[in-house]
Amino acid sequence: QVQLVESGGGLAQPGGSLSLSCTASSSIARHWAMGWYRRAPGKERNFVASISTSGTRYAESVMGRFTISRNYATDTVYLQMNSLKPEDTAVYYCYAPESWGQGTQVTVSS
Repeated sequence: QVQLVESGGGLAQPGGSLSLSCTASSSIARHWAMGWYRRAPGKERNFVASISTSGTRYAESVMGRFTISRNYATDTVYLQMNSLKPEDTAVYYCYAPESWGQGTQVTVSS
């Protein structure tokens, strides 16, 4: 099973920015999606964004504010989060086929 190691996250003010990264321990085929889910306090885990050679997908709630990118050479996926809102507060999980990261906390608060 592929191990996914996340980094980034932390605390930001509303309107601020944060970035996340996630590196896989072994190669992920380019046509397979990597991406991000998030779980807000007391809520289910929800899709945020994904990327593969077929393109990118975003949840409607983050479209235009978050940007996902991927380095296929290093099997790393990134999430640039701009114009953050308090409702973006959640634990963010990286995913790849049959694998999940450990989660990283993002808190948006003034």
